[in-house]
Amino acid sequence: MKDSIQNLPSLFGSMVFNEETMKERLSPSCYKEWKKSVTDGSPLELSTANEIAEAMKQWAVEKGATHYTHWFQPMTGFTAEKHDSFISLNDEGKVVMEFSGKELVRGEPDASSFPSGGLRATFEARGYTAWDPTSFAFIKENSLCIPTIFCSYSGHALDKKTPLLRSMDAVSKEAVRILRLFGDTATHRVIAQVGPEQEYFLVDKKVYNQREDLIMTGRTLFGAKPPRGQELEDHYFGAIRPRVAAFMQDLDTELWKLGVLSKTKHNEVAPAQHEMAPLYTDANAACDQNQVTMELMKKVADRHGLVCLLHEKPFAGVNGSGKHDNWSLATDSGENLFRPGSTPSQNAQFLLFLTAFIKGVDEYQEMLRATVATPGNDHRLGAQEAPPAVVSIFLGDELSGVVDAIIRGEVYRDAGKRNLQIGVDAMPPIPMDNTDRNRTSPMAFTGNKFEFRMVGSGLSVSGPNIVINTMMAEELSRFADELEKSDDFKHDLNKLIRRELTAHQRIIFDGNGYDESWLMEAKRRGLANSTTSVDALPAYIMQKNIDLFVRHAIYTKEEVHARYKIHVENYIATIAIEARTMIDMLRKDILPACSRYGMKLCEGYEKRKALGFPCKYEEENARNNCMLTDCLNDACDKLERDMREVPADPENAMHYCRDVIIPDMDECRSYADQLETITDKGAWPFPVYSDLLFSER
Repeated sequence: MKDSIQNLPSLFGSMVFNEETMKERLSPSCYKEWKKSVTDGSPLELSTANEIAEAMKQWAVEKGATHYTHWFQPMTGFTAEKHDSFISLNDEGKVVMEFSGKELVRGEPDASSFPSGGLRATFEARGYTAWDPTSFAFIKENSLCIPTIFCSYSGHALDKKTPLLRSMDAVSKEAVRILRLFGDTATHRVIAQVGPEQEYFLVDKKVYNQREDLIMTGRTLFGAKPPRGQELEDHYFGAIRPRVAAFMQDLDTELWKLGVLSKTKHNEVAPAQHEMAPLYTDANAACDQNQVTMELMKKVADRHGLVCLLHEKPFAGVNGSGKHDNWSLATDSGENLFRPGSTPSQNAQFLLFLTAFIKGVDEYQEMLRATVATPGNDHRLGAQEAPPAVVSIFLGDELSGVVDAIIRGEVYRDAGKRNLQIGVDAMPPIPMDNTDRNRTSPMAFTGNKFEFRMVGSGLSVSGPNIVINTMMAEELSRFADELEKSDDFKHDLNKLIRRELTAHQRIIFDGNGYDESWLMEAKRRGLANSTTSVDALPAYIMQKNIDLFVRHAIYTKEEVHARYKIHVENYIATIAIEARTMIDMLRKDILPACSRYGMKLCEGYEKRKALGFPCKYEEENARNNCMLTDCLNDACDKLERDMREVPADPENAMHYCRDVIIPDMDECRSYADQLETITDKGAWPFPVYSDLLFSER
């Protein structure tokens, strides 16, 4: 390990067939054709694909790979792989290692068991994977993984990568139009940049294996609050314990090999909670790498006798885990378009992009909320530890002051008491760190990017970034349409910025998002407050959202409806699995254990009473045990009955799960958790929160 860290520059990306490796192993003409394909989107000639495939195979075999797989991201939220070996038989019947351009460029996995949302019938199994030449192939567990898109026989996108790539193209096209208006003729492409911070929990594998709920659902369905949680605030940024430090070091090494820019690691707020943050990269690579990161976190944890939990809320009453999606735009020369800058022209350009973002978030707030809508995230959002379910934007004191001055048509007075006109020629310089951070905001400006804090720990970041890219493409397109016709650019630019900031200032909120008064204020402003996935998911099929995606060729109408259907089905399935697991644990573990313990208390009380020394503790505890056990049994009976009545219609079933099944489960948990607090620890059937939260030590 020590040697590998000392050789970090050579270790980094060593298992990635990256551009440097391609330049070394491909002919100049082949390398040039690949670069042209990446920058222009032009298709590769078969001869070029064959040369890349041969070089890729030779490199992979030298690294110990025996198989290859088209690595794709179906609409399960996870990745998928079908592995084929390189071996083939030559004319003499001998085994040789082969890999062709055709095998590189296209694959045909069975698509019948992947979610499609009705885009194809179950019996229609054919699906296609196609190489994404903008994503580098990598080696994982002796297999060459080739990042691909995934589509149906009819051409419908069945994955998360395809619409993400479409959205990146859309926002690039419209952003370049805007840059041309400011005299930038050098930029040919604008790239969406993303850096997803990843929170997670670590628990000991031995205690994890004793919890059916963790195994089946990723969260604890039962559990009373432990004597100590995060009250002392001593875990956040605290010294990392040796066992966790060893895991983190091992994880970093594996991530660095795969070219993942793992930068920061630290303890998070809750006991057993931690965070890993990467450097920013293009949205496509960032989304790919975050999927790899989540997979490796689980595998590396296993090596250390730990289990990594990526559920948004594995422990009730304890902070849950999110994923902060840091998003920005940069030109192909590296200029960050959300960096305020220090010159007037840069600030005018920045303010136009900022205005587009504010307008987009306001107009498509429901869609942004829908991208993070899952049963797990329902437990987290609005829980005084994560952003509320209301989408808003935090700008900070100075930038908010600039925006307010523009809206009022007044002179902006900065902290230095200078009077600055709001115009193209005299925009005020805005420092990057112009204000404190607001961790209660769902969408916070943090100097040169926006941090979308609503994403759940286990979610793919593709969904939110698809929407952010698309809404930006929409607003920039509208701005470009207007300004390209202008005869007085300066005047019309200022008019546009003031008009749109005035129209959409309701989405800007710099206060405490945890305060109840904000929810009332948000309602007064007309902002959406979708507190559950059931409220949020219909945004997928709102006509304005369908029109947005279709207009920019991100999704077809059928693809949008398919994704809505998949999310609804996932919600129902998740709640059903949790309910069935809860019933199983109650019938086989908790109720029998409580009954035995109650009998033990009663027998003890009767024996002492016969001796003339009745025990008040045993009498009261036996009475409480009997009462709560009966209540729990009745609640379990009701949950079982109601589970048999789940409607067949998916939308009705989704509402039924929220309105009937979840309250049933809450009642069961309430009685079970009360029983846990009065039951002898040796009699309780599985590890409790104290065991789980402090098991990594």
